[in-house]
Amino acid sequence: MDIQEKYDFQRIENKWQQRWEETKPYKTHHNDTRDKYYVLEMFPYPSGRIHMGHVRNYSIGDVIARYKRLQGMNVLHPMGWDAFGLPAENAAMKHGVHPASWTYDNIDYMRNQLKAMGLSYDWDRELATCNPKYYKWEQLVFLKMLEKGLIYRKETTVNWCDDCQTVLAREQVIDGACWRCDQPVFPKTMHGWFFKITDYADELLDDLDKLTGWPEKVVTMQRNWIGKSTGLACDFQIDGMDDSITIFTTRPDTIHGVTFMSLAVEHPLVSKLIAGGKHEQEVNAFIETTILEKQRSSVDHEPEKKGVFTGQYCINPFTGDKVPIYVANFVLMEYGTGAVMAVPAHDQRDFEFARNYSLPIRVVVQPDNKELDPDTMEEASTEPGVLVSSGKFDGIDSERAKQQIIAHAQEHGFGKPHITYRLRDWGISRQRYWGAPIPIIHCEDCGIVPVPENELPVVLPGTGDTNGNHAPLHQQEDFYTTTCPKCGKPAKRETDTMDTFVESSWYFIRYTDPRFTEGPVEPQAAKYWLSVDQYIGGVEHAILHLLYSRFFTKVLRDLGYVSVDEPFTNLLTQGMVIKDGSKMSKSKGNVVDPNELIDQFGADTVRLFSLFAAPPERDLDWNPQGVEGASRFLNRVYRLVVQQQQCFNEENSVKVDELDETSKQLFRKTHQTIARVTDSIEANFHFNTAISGIMELVNLLNASLNDAKKLHNGVIRETLETVLILLFPMVPHFCEELWEQTGHPHTLDHARWPVYNKEVAKEEELTIVVQINGKVRAKLQVPAEISDAELEQQALANERTRSFLGERIPKKVIVVKKKLVNIVG
Repeated sequence: MDIQEKYDFQRIENKWQQRWEETKPYKTHHNDTRDKYYVLEMFPYPSGRIHMGHVRNYSIGDVIARYKRLQGMNVLHPMGWDAFGLPAENAAMKHGVHPASWTYDNIDYMRNQLKAMGLSYDWDRELATCNPKYYKWEQLVFLKMLEKGLIYRKETTVNWCDDCQTVLAREQVIDGACWRCDQPVFPKTMHGWFFKITDYADELLDDLDKLTGWPEKVVTMQRNWIGKSTGLACDFQIDGMDDSITIFTTRPDTIHGVTFMSLAVEHPLVSKLIAGGKHEQEVNAFIETTILEKQRSSVDHEPEKKGVFTGQYCINPFTGDKVPIYVANFVLMEYGTGAVMAVPAHDQRDFEFARNYSLPIRVVVQPDNKELDPDTMEEASTEPGVLVSSGKFDGIDSERAKQQIIAHAQEHGFGKPHITYRLRDWGISRQRYWGAPIPIIHCEDCGIVPVPENELPVVLPGTGDTNGNHAPLHQQEDFYTTTCPKCGKPAKRETDTMDTFVESSWYFIRYTDPRFTEGPVEPQAAKYWLSVDQYIGGVEHAILHLLYSRFFTKVLRDLGYVSVDEPFTNLLTQGMVIKDGSKMSKSKGNVVDPNELIDQFGADTVRLFSLFAAPPERDLDWNPQGVEGASRFLNRVYRLVVQQQQCFNEENSVKVDELDETSKQLFRKTHQTIARVTDSIEANFHFNTAISGIMELVNLLNASLNDAKKLHNGVIRETLETVLILLFPMVPHFCEELWEQTGHPHTLDHARWPVYNKEVAKEEELTIVVQINGKVRAKLQVPAEISDAELEQQALANERTRSFLGERIPKKVIVVKKKLVNIVG
């Protein structure tokens, strides 16, 4: 090997990428006798080019995949594309191309980018969710769910552009106007398809306890999103009508304090309450304004609490009081029953509303620490206490009273104990083109008719023609005109497409055998590979994607396709890449192009930097000096290997007893580094500390070579081989090249992760720091096996320690095992 200052990363990376393309060392088979390991990063949307977030996410996954292979495991590490969705449709229209053409061109470009990073994917398993060979099986699962009663159709409110005659996604509504034509957008009631995820609410909640390999914050977010609540369902009879309003409350202890009723604007009884009354016009105007405001406001917008009186009253079954019925903008139809019994003394939202509309406030729970006066209260009291003004329940502790009040309601037939969930059924209908068609036919005589299974897939029209029509399906007569499979009469295809979250909710299952042609899942492959052992992706997917994936896995289990309860055994949520104080994004103008870095430094350097700069779960602050530092380190290793070539040309067995002290220290450090790197990866994937340990070993080797007259060649060889194997998962091209150039007959893909020797790694002596009141005052050389008590004794007896302490008697001595002694004087 010629000694050069820098290694030729372009030549080396091109060489090994071409070899991996030819030899396919990462192609995986499930009929294997080895233990399996399934590692997966959340697959990307093919936007056109990768960004530094991709680099970090996929580098993390690749290190884990390569590490597990070196441990002898059969590793599945696939890649694919979350290829449907609104952005492709928007981009296609902007560039005057078909979404299929735009998407597949981007896939080709991004695939080459990922290959240029040296990622060890089994590319034979690649899939794209926009391929009919993929969504055919999604459509079949839809039909099976429909048979099982897990899908239904109902009316829902959507954003409607009258000028374009189409439904818009929320992202397509800009300041209340259509993104295409700038015309006002209005709410419209339409039919939509829903998955009954609420049927699995209890299991989704209970099984969170099984997810011990997930971050607690993600588990908590899902638990809160499902939002299980127990309480009382109670009917309030409408005065003068046969109808009643059903409410659900978790605070039945406050039900005697109800002073008004609040209904959501969409509540089905509203129209009946106001029909022909003097408040009808006012209420309808309020409803129209409220719906428009909801459509146009952001998700986190908290509206001013407003309402309007319907002119009607309902009867509190506990008190017999007539309470006015209001329609309010803060009551949501999708939560609870769409009706809220208002107790302003004990609910802040109700309190503010009551003050605004001069409604009465009645205290029914007096806390122990203060006397509540409704006339002087400045805010609601939510503290527990003793019931007052509550009839026969007066004087009872509020917690005990809850159950007694529920029992009373059940005994008298106007209420019962009830459990409700924040979780709502999953609306999957999307009224756009670029999505999986829903396999349903509408017949005037037969009603809703499933597409026969032998006619799947229902393919999007025009995908074979790059200039083909990609208008919304309800505008494509050639697509929706068909015949009923039952009666043969003219019928109409469903023109909604599925939410793209459906595709991403089961792709990891399809990866187990993506070429299987007899069904969505090959049973033996799924049994072997599932669940995913390690899943990696951003915490922003904590709710929707991860919750939907859990739901879909349970559905596929109940349909007989898989046997697992949960999709992902372990979850790693990596941090963001931050530059100039904010997440990298085009809109902020702070994006760093990975291609430019790879062209300048090589993929291995970029990978090493992204892994070394921060622990994976934390945000990574962009630092160009860090990239340069990673490059300098690799070149230092390169020069070391080149300069020590002779060590690889001869067999030098290492006998510890025959080593000089410098060689012995380096040999010990080598085995300590194996232990440290292995532990850093196994414990928490802290690749930064693993790399730091390797750097320390390289520095010691450099120092030892400079200090020693004759360092043992066998120790040099073992140290450098260890460095190359430990670094291989992080910088694969670099290590493979040096491994080959030093005469090894097999590639590192066929190597094994080194096992450290505990006896060799054990320190003979330790350097212990002695601090007095936090300041270093002495250092001790002690036997490695010294006890804490002996260490404390030596520290106190040390001459320098005594000179600083003088006549003072220490107040406390703190021994940090095998590290330091802190004397507090």
